[in-house]
Amino acid sequence: MATYTRKNAWNNGGTFDNPDLLWYAKGVGAMQTRKLNETASWWFFAAIHGEYVTTGDKQFPGWGFLPSPPNVPTTPLPLQEVVEEYWDQCQHQSWYFPPWHRGYLIALEAQLRSDIVAAKGPSTWALPYWDYFQDDKIPPAFTQKNLPDGSPNFLYVNARYGPKGNGNIFIPMPPVNDKCMSNDIYTGSDPATKPPGFGGPATGFSHSGQTSGNLENNPHNLVHVFVGGSDPGNRHEGLMSDPGIAALDPIFYLHHANIDRMWAAWNQTNANPTDPKWLKGPASIGERSFVMPVNGKAWKYTPGDMSDLNKLDYRYDSLPKPAPAVNLLAQRLARLGATAAAGRVKEGAAVTPGQNVELMGASQEALPIKGSGASTSIKLDPSVRSKVSSSLAMAAETAAPDRVYLELENVRGTHDAAALNVYINLPEGAKPGDHPELLAGSVGLFGLRRATLKDGQHGGQGLNYVLDITDIVDALHLENALNVDSLNVQIVPYQDIPDEAQVTVGRISIYRQGQ
Repeated sequence: MATYTRKNAWNNGGTFDNPDLLWYAKGVGAMQTRKLNETASWWFFAAIHGEYVTTGDKQFPGWGFLPSPPNVPTTPLPLQEVVEEYWDQCQHQSWYFPPWHRGYLIALEAQLRSDIVAAKGPSTWALPYWDYFQDDKIPPAFTQKNLPDGSPNFLYVNARYGPKGNGNIFIPMPPVNDKCMSNDIYTGSDPATKPPGFGGPATGFSHSGQTSGNLENNPHNLVHVFVGGSDPGNRHEGLMSDPGIAALDPIFYLHHANIDRMWAAWNQTNANPTDPKWLKGPASIGERSFVMPVNGKAWKYTPGDMSDLNKLDYRYDSLPKPAPAVNLLAQRLARLGATAAAGRVKEGAAVTPGQNVELMGASQEALPIKGSGASTSIKLDPSVRSKVSSSLAMAAETAAPDRVYLELENVRGTHDAAALNVYINLPEGAKPGDHPELLAGSVGLFGLRRATLKDGQHGGQGLNYVLDITDIVDALHLENALNVDSLNVQIVPYQDIPDEAQVTVGRISIYRQGQ
């Protein structure tokens, strides 16, 4: 039996009647009394994830310009060698995303637990998790300014605006969903898994990458931007909206406990990578190590060390049920009319998935996303479109029919607190919500500002998002409507995007993956 059990934050109504939340508030308070340059401080731990202390920003999101509470310090700075060892480590748009954050949670818990025990709290305390798929509202303990004894509640944050910008914190479903749990490949793609896989693309050390894994894209990124949101004037974003300020908000860690819980549940039926570059981490290829301050010492860990939660002396009080075993290829073949092939696949016939990738069409110029959104027409290459049509018409069990993906490339801007819904061939004047069958997918712009910085890790290339539009293309084929010159792509923000945010999609591409 594991020593530490992470439990549901909504136990006892998500109030301070839940002792896990009460002790969490007291532990956070103890850590916030320490200085920025102390490795056991709340501020130091937040900077491990990401920071805007040393960048020289004189405006939002610089740490010196965030509304209190919390009252975020910018001095005294640690020694430069300490900053270089610990700060700005979070792994995003990378296959290291799940294991790095698991180690981060464990290190923070060790410090919180030390402070909790010093305050006569339980030695077995562990972070609770916020399961927003069961309770979509933030636990009430995070909305109270004071603890039951009248002292300040260190779980309360001023800059937490919610999806509507009015301070009402909830997670809208949809667009947030747990569809990634049906993936069966950590990195890569197959009929059940769109690129780049459940855990993310193979990368080196990736503090600000380009393409999120499926778990990271939804629900992770979307939950961040919906909790953080932006203020009513769209001037400033909430802490949770940007990786450089997100870990200042105590709800961050409950969100990540749930993301880690999803990974643990996924591992009940699916395997992590066996590639040595994943198991040994970026240090194995001469890049930065994953390192956390624990009990005053540097604790270095690898993804391999984090791959099995049970071996870390942790467990969850409950795990999401594994996705039902469904033969998606057989279902698709039946939908396309290849019923005999579907039956043979269902009985275990071997299938060769196509891995050839070919561009069907792409936009010719950047698309600005302002206000209520934008649309563009993507001209299709007739010969490539014909290959897709032939593949769907001749679907058989020996060669899987083509899959079709849409990619938003080089998305740039300065407004992380945004979610974009992407539709294909939405009828003119139609309400997007009336056509869920045309929704290609939803993306959160968490990390947009950092990925846009020209002096950042990736030189301002922005973020990329891959959306699976295979079902939409299948439907067009079945309606004899795929023989067209172009497809219309409409991008609809969840909330209007201010013009000054300069959000643009560098290119929208559509490509086939098949034989």
